[in-house]
Amino acid sequence: MQQIFKSTLRTIIKGDILKDIELKLLSELMKNSRRSDRQLAKVLRISQPTVSRILKRLEKEGFIRGFTIIPDFSKIGFQIMAFTFARLKKPLSPEELQEARKGVREILNKEKSPAILGMSGEGLDADRVLVTLHEDYAAYLSFQRFIKEQPLIEVGAIHTFLVDLNDKSHFLPPSFTGLAGHIIREKERL
Repeated sequence: MQQIFKSTLRTIIKGDILKDIELKLLSELMKNSRRSDRQLAKVLRISQPTVSRILKRLEKEGFIRGFTIIPDFSKIGFQIMAFTFARLKKPLSPEELQEARKGVREILNKEKSPAILGMSGEGLDADRVLVTLHEDYAAYLSFQRFIKEQPLIEVGAIHTFLVDLNDKSHFLPPSFTGLAGHIIREKERL
């Protein structure tokens, strides 16, 4: 899987998918998406209308899903970040998977879920990962029960890594700045 990622990243970086200026614009937005088109144009040394045109195209083509902030989760009331790794009891057919995704999204939207990421994958004896935020340990346990009780999917083993968001020893809080720099360094290297 890592090899597929590296190959895809190389394809994007080499310019087969994104042009150099588009990649630089994405990188600048990953560092700080609050900047105006005029500010971005100045940093990239291109015109503001060019920035606006590129942004519109990148959004339309799905390279940009949205613009958001990364808050300090502990300051807005969350004490725990949970990385939950789960394995389904049985594989789902494509139709069952589609139905389960739709149902889970509806339930999570209705329940105002603390989930910030839910994806399929492989590793640690799991085929699903879910990243969630919780006000306290009781809220975390309640969400774990909620997952196990879902009628749309039969969850087998669940393993969780909990992060105390109030711990002052964290060395890399959530940010896309490092990734943005990595993408540009890889572009220059290739």
